[in-house]
Amino acid sequence: MVLELLRLKFAPPGQSSDRPSAPLVADFRAIFQRDPAARHWLEVLLCYPGLHAIALHRLAHSLHQHRWRLLARLLSHFARTLTGIEIHPGAQLEPGVFIDHGMGVVIGETASVGSGTLIYQGVTLGGTGKETGKRHPTIGRNVVLGAGAKVLGNIEVGDYARIGAGSIVLRPVPANCTAVGIPGRNICRSNTRTCPLEHGQLPDTEAAAIRTLLDRIEQLEVQVKTLQAGTETLPISLTPEPTHPH
Repeated sequence: MVLELLRLKFAPPGQSSDRPSAPLVADFRAIFQRDPAARHWLEVLLCYPGLHAIALHRLAHSLHQHRWRLLARLLSHFARTLTGIEIHPGAQLEPGVFIDHGMGVVIGETASVGSGTLIYQGVTLGGTGKETGKRHPTIGRNVVLGAGAKVLGNIEVGDYARIGAGSIVLRPVPANCTAVGIPGRNICRSNTRTCPLEHGQLPDTEAAAIRTLLDRIEQLEVQVKTLQAGTETLPISLTPEPTHPH
């Protein structure tokens, strides 16, 4: 693996697409595409736990597919101890996935992550209970999962979707949408292909709903005061009106 990654410094793009190590090549290049702090290939090779975790996972996943389940789990456990990133050997990661920082990331057994996806620290792709079969999320391509986000259950997150930091997503997220909040709410007003996930400028759906309610209450209070003022100005007679016999 190390020799293959070292070869990248001199290999033109696309040359390794048909080699067995092509996923590792894509993982390596994705770091330079997504992380402005990546300055030197040797720094990335030695100091990026996300790259280490994914490289070890690809080996563990191969062992898992060939039914060397115990050895695969041992390798996964070693990777978790080394990097702080836990990826079940059964999880499927397409080439070009980037785990930035990575501490506390958990990816479940039946999870699937598309190429170009960016995963920040503390992200969980988990299940919701003791169900069997497909019980973990399917993440599309070029998705951004913000720090501390939890995507739970057998749900789909579409291509170019954005999951805000700290969100808990329990329902599917369409392509090109942003999900924020607890539980996650989908906001599809912007084009996420051209707009990056600005963690400091995430829309606050709860605050917007509360603001709408407060505005409506203020309008109703004004109407009530207007009606009360109109009632007070009406003449009030204390004596009954005389009745006229027919």
